[in-house]
Amino acid sequence: MRDDQRARGDSAARPGDPGRTRDHQSGRLLDDRYLIGSRIARGGMASVYEAVDTRLDRTVAVKIMHPGLGDATSHDDDSFARRFVREARSAARLSHPNVVAVYDQGRDDTGDGTIYLVMEFVPGHTLRDTITKEAPMSPERALAILDPVLSALAAAHRAGLIHRDVKPENVLIADDGRIKVADFGLAKAVSAETQHTATNGVLIGTVSYLAPELVVEQRADARADVYAVGVILFELLTGTKPHTGETPIAVAYRHVHHDVPHPSSVVPGLPTYVDALVARATSRDASLRPADATVLLHHVHRVSHALNSGVRDDPELVDDLMPSARVIAPDDHYDTTPEPVSSLWEARADRTADRTADRAAHGRADHEETSVIATAPEQGTRPPGPPHSLPPVRPQQQAPRQRRGRRSVVLAVLIALLVAGLGAGGYWFGWGRYTSTPSVVGLDQAAAAAKLDKAGLGSEVTSEVYSETAEAGEVIATRPEPGDRILPDDSVELTVSLGPERYDVPDLRGMTVEEAEDALDEVKMVLGQQKEAYSDTVPKGEVIKTKPAFGTDAAKQQPPNTAVTLFISKGKTPIKVRDWTGRDAEEIEKALESRGLQVKVTDTEYSDDVPEGDIISQSPKVGTTVYKGDTIEFVVSRGPELVTVPAIRYLSTDDAVEKLEDLGFKVKKERASIYLSGQVAWATDPESGERVKKGSTIILYIV
Repeated sequence: MRDDQRARGDSAARPGDPGRTRDHQSGRLLDDRYLIGSRIARGGMASVYEAVDTRLDRTVAVKIMHPGLGDATSHDDDSFARRFVREARSAARLSHPNVVAVYDQGRDDTGDGTIYLVMEFVPGHTLRDTITKEAPMSPERALAILDPVLSALAAAHRAGLIHRDVKPENVLIADDGRIKVADFGLAKAVSAETQHTATNGVLIGTVSYLAPELVVEQRADARADVYAVGVILFELLTGTKPHTGETPIAVAYRHVHHDVPHPSSVVPGLPTYVDALVARATSRDASLRPADATVLLHHVHRVSHALNSGVRDDPELVDDLMPSARVIAPDDHYDTTPEPVSSLWEARADRTADRTADRAAHGRADHEETSVIATAPEQGTRPPGPPHSLPPVRPQQQAPRQRRGRRSVVLAVLIALLVAGLGAGGYWFGWGRYTSTPSVVGLDQAAAAAKLDKAGLGSEVTSEVYSETAEAGEVIATRPEPGDRILPDDSVELTVSLGPERYDVPDLRGMTVEEAEDALDEVKMVLGQQKEAYSDTVPKGEVIKTKPAFGTDAAKQQPPNTAVTLFISKGKTPIKVRDWTGRDAEEIEKALESRGLQVKVTDTEYSDDVPEGDIISQSPKVGTTVYKGDTIEFVVSRGPELVTVPAIRYLSTDDAVEKLEDLGFKVKKERASIYLSGQVAWATDPESGERVKKGSTIILYIV
């Protein structure tokens, strides 16, 4: 197994190569069905094997939990097992061409109780491999890669799922170019009751792509996935990660205290709006990020359109994309270098650091495993920081007791009043004057406004987004969020659903492939297969028809990223010229005209060999290719030439012979029944007046 494979994370079906390893699972018939082959990936929670489903006779990828995590011998082990099972249930809810499909999940009770997950096998490589080979890459290439990734995440977000471990190792690129997102193993259904994503205080993920709120609060929603995609975009554009550190904890807390740099600071010359897109996606303030992958995908399409149009500077797009505010830097006492807060945190951080150092020693530190990073501090406590660098404070010597005069008493009272006033003021300004934002998510806009008005708050629709789950006009998010503090009489910003995003397949007939692709992009559809076909009416290279066909029910109200198949004209249907000589000209003319060809009889000739009405010759020659509308020329036989036998009675024999020979006849003289001297012609055979073939022999009877 190569070092780069050892460093890969908990991804699903990984590409096959000679570096695969075998271990004790290889060759095992799991659950009397799955024949386990070589290991293709190993991560923090499980290993992935290429396997054969003996029941359906197909190649699959089987993820097997590491021994000890699924034994359910302790509360922690049981939580890992439940999380593993939840992976199957959450991922199986997704049916999307850019999501690795989940086929089966179970526990092998016939053996050691191994918990496993069966997934689609995707031969190819990971996005990490592409970054290693191609980054830094052009913005156009980077956004083209992210488009299907965001499409997959958007489908998950619409289903109420968050991935929580988006990273290049979990993006698979198949040999045929398909891009799929794998490993929804840390995904969790987002509900109104809870949005905590850490289990038992354990923070799970990949440090280079952790959103700040995951590190500080162990809370995440779809915006955490958006943040990770923003980090991946930075990495595609620059070939480097935005934050690095000596330990995973140091990297995690740099995400909390430092903005992701502009990509142009590493690769000069990038358009400003590309910097703005990265800044929007990676804002440390989650409220300033796109609400979910669908919204970010819309921004990506806008930036891609600007890039493809050759626009290098678009101040309006930059202003629209750039976050309206930046996270305020932490106070001096809230340091950025991590310090251990418990022996468990310290031990796990050291172990993770050791693994990172080991990967760096092999030259593959970019590959990160999904791992248990630390036991997080209890919610509401100060996140870990470094030991303070201030010098130690020495104890002051106690001053000798003195009598306190009236002035001291007054001063003490004043100080007490001041402290009390400051405390009351602090309470008032920090908490007391606020009220809680009521929940209006799920209500229509009018009902939400009425509920907020009843609570003494205003409302304002600040954004409208498409939603697969919410009807048009329904509130899907608020700012502040439900339960957050808000001043009385302030306004709550509403995000209202536009309903499912749907478009009709446009009429692409007669367009070139490039024109059709642009037209599909305008309705957020993608170019599917291109099939060629002959057409006698559509010029070569233009669209004949589409599937779904324009104007049909199947072509109406399609979701974004619908693939449309194009049938492209190869030009007119070619027709091979065959040998039609010797055949009836009228019959051939009708047959050719039915195939769209024109027929022209250019001449007629006498022929002793070709019957009258049959074709003597043709043009073009046999084997030539012609097309509908072309003309075929024929020379048609008039049959043999006929000559009328003349009257010769009473002519001299010599004159009769001469007359017959002048007409092309051959003459044979014979005596008539009455013969005198042979000098006078009497009759012919055939008789005079008959029409006979020129060159025929005429018997001349003489007397």
